[in-house]
Amino acid sequence: MKKLIIKRFNEAAALLELTVRDEKIIKTMSAMSQAIISVYNNSGKIFIAGNGGSAADAQHITAELVSRFYRERKALAAESLTVNTSDITAIANDYDFSVIFSRQLEANARKGDIFWGISTSGNSKNIISAIITARDTGMKIIGFTGSDGGKMSDMCDLIIKIPSKDTPRIQEQHILIAHIICELVENGLFA
Repeated sequence: MKKLIIKRFNEAAALLELTVRDEKIIKTMSAMSQAIISVYNNSGKIFIAGNGGSAADAQHITAELVSRFYRERKALAAESLTVNTSDITAIANDYDFSVIFSRQLEANARKGDIFWGISTSGNSKNIISAIITARDTGMKIIGFTGSDGGKMSDMCDLIIKIPSKDTPRIQEQHILIAHIICELVENGLFA
């Protein structure tokens, strides 16, 4: 047991070190923060979606924006597309699971908003479909993926690709980076 625990900690630490040294990731985090600040300065909204653990991350990030992160401040408009079970099940039943997020964007998003897609593979069909709808709507698209970015690589305005193919390690980096972005957004809007 102890060996496995230490092994996983060491893997996470090694990946964190790789991520910290990646200038492109650091610059993209700054650009994502600025894009989100700009959307909020223009009364826009952030829509976030993912599957499985990434769905939980979408909810987590949304909560940090709507409630607060470090600062006492007004609520920020953000919506996780993963939480309305009635919408999700109706859309999946009436159409297809691949459009559960795009259909919600079609109903609620507007030009100038941001769609934030999370997919460790970068190939989740429902995230790809949402990106297409977001693009057609005139939204800015940001993405979190794993090492090669999959199909999302060429579809996002801004993308962070964690240099790993190990889903749990990728997700750990995603939430750390999202926390930093939330802090940068709060500082930028409420300093």
